[in-house]
Amino acid sequence: MTELLICGASFKEDERARLETAYPSAYVDGPDDMASLDEATRAGIKAIAYKGHKPFGGEAMDLFPSLGVVANYGVGYDAIDVAAASARGVKVTNTPNVLNDDVADIAIGMLIAQFRTMMRGEAHVRSGDWAKQGEIPLNRKVTGASVGIVGLGRIGREIADRCAAFKMDIHYTSRSEKETPGWTYHSDVVAMAAAVDVLIIALVGGAETVGHVSKAAIDALGPRGVIINISRGTTVDEGALLDALEQGRIAGAGLDVFLNEPNIDPRFTALDNVVLQPHQGSGSVETRRAMAELQLENIANFLSGKDLVTPVN
Repeated sequence: MTELLICGASFKEDERARLETAYPSAYVDGPDDMASLDEATRAGIKAIAYKGHKPFGGEAMDLFPSLGVVANYGVGYDAIDVAAASARGVKVTNTPNVLNDDVADIAIGMLIAQFRTMMRGEAHVRSGDWAKQGEIPLNRKVTGASVGIVGLGRIGREIADRCAAFKMDIHYTSRSEKETPGWTYHSDVVAMAAAVDVLIIALVGGAETVGHVSKAAIDALGPRGVIINISRGTTVDEGALLDALEQGRIAGAGLDVFLNEPNIDPRFTALDNVVLQPHQGSGSVETRRAMAELQLENIANFLSGKDLVTPVN
């Protein structure tokens, strides 16, 4: 009997093969395709391995009367209606911690690339303009900058630790004040933005954090301010961010996440003061394998009656 549904066109071949080898399974590209499975197959599904950003709600869950767990690939699970799952007695899991280092590394990488204009520097070398025109304009020093971490959770903490190695003055916002080595806590993101050179957004996605970094926060950064976002495109007012970048009201941004990705607003690609990345924060071979293995471990534990490793609800 088919116990597992693999849902997500973005599963890599090896990730999907690992799941298919472990359990009798069916596959669909996304939640919209679930209803196309025959009734007998749907009746046997006890676990869904989910990967993607398409909304997965209660109506889709109702197609599977034996469903007990939705195992998400990724730390962010905002595409899954957790409240609907809980109301149906369905557990949701994610894959936290194993990707913290990679995402924090990307955040710092974009910050360095932004301050030191590394994208411009590479283009200057590749084009031959270095030999023809000489040096590029001087840029900004990274070490000693003041940085505000928006959300000092697992990933935010890893980012802050890396910033500390760069002798940065570290500020942060969080639901509550955390135990830190003397970092400055702010209860309000706008007030923090006014106090720092850089905002690094490390929030979870979902309805509660939509537009959390508002126009007011962007404006408070000022003309030397830089925004780095490795969370979700929804966590910042993207229209206000674009306006500020175009008008020079902030110095720049480094972005790994966007609204409507991968079909991002074309205004971004016209800018020369942004570092753009294709949502690849966790995109190392080692980390993606660890994420896939943790997803499978949650499924295996559920189907064998053991405790889930990383439950969300």
